[in-house]
Amino acid sequence: MIKAANLKVGYDNNIVVDGFGFTLEKGEIVSLIGPNGSGKSTILKVLSRLMAKQGGAVYLDGYDIHKLPTKEVAKKLSALSQYNVSPPDFTVEELVWYGRLPHRKWYACQSSADEEIVWWAIKQTRLEKLSHRTVNSLSGGERQRAWIAMALAQKTEVLLLDEPTTYLDISHQLEVMELISGLNKEFGITIIMVLHDLNQAARYSHRLLVIKEGRIFAEGAPEKVLTKEMLRHVYHVEAEVALDRRIGKPVFYPLGISCAQTEARRRGTFV
Repeated sequence: MIKAANLKVGYDNNIVVDGFGFTLEKGEIVSLIGPNGSGKSTILKVLSRLMAKQGGAVYLDGYDIHKLPTKEVAKKLSALSQYNVSPPDFTVEELVWYGRLPHRKWYACQSSADEEIVWWAIKQTRLEKLSHRTVNSLSGGERQRAWIAMALAQKTEVLLLDEPTTYLDISHQLEVMELISGLNKEFGITIIMVLHDLNQAARYSHRLLVIKEGRIFAEGAPEKVLTKEMLRHVYHVEAEVALDRRIGKPVFYPLGISCAQTEARRRGTFV
């Protein structure tokens, strides 16, 4: 469905991602995890064609995504960034209607089929009672659901999410993650997202990609990837990892920063 091959990406002369490659299979939930500055969001931007690459290729259903017409990409893939801003007077319904733009000609009127899809997206995100509220008047969790509803209205098979739970309290984080998981299970939507919460990534993902300095450090099922050794080498954190038998996924409990990092801080060389 999506394949990245030998990607090279940078800002000015600073190469952030080099030699990155992976394949996203249909129906998967894959989370990119790793420290700040490791290149996770940069990778997601290139996969969604929001950022140019300096080398390598990204394929969507076998076609080079950077050579496809924008409308064709938008019919197959929808992406949400960390920071989504709508006009101050936009209602939820108006925002969700924007998801239909890739499927309409510029001169075409809104059709009954479009309206049916818009309200389907609103119902899936449980926003019926908020549809006439302005987006900016919503809580953080409600606002995030509104943006996901807009992405759903595109009726794409792939959804890319950059830190979808950022700035949300734990209740709204779980609400958004359950929504994402439900969309995958019920409609088979393929999802790739950047997450900082490792326990959430392990709980809701089929596969984890650990990114360190722009390269894949580890890849696989959460129970194989989320280990004490990985946390020590990538995050410089000492931790215990246990299997939560209720959900069949690993959970980590941080114990503190590693000895090497403690020594670096003592010497004043820690960044």
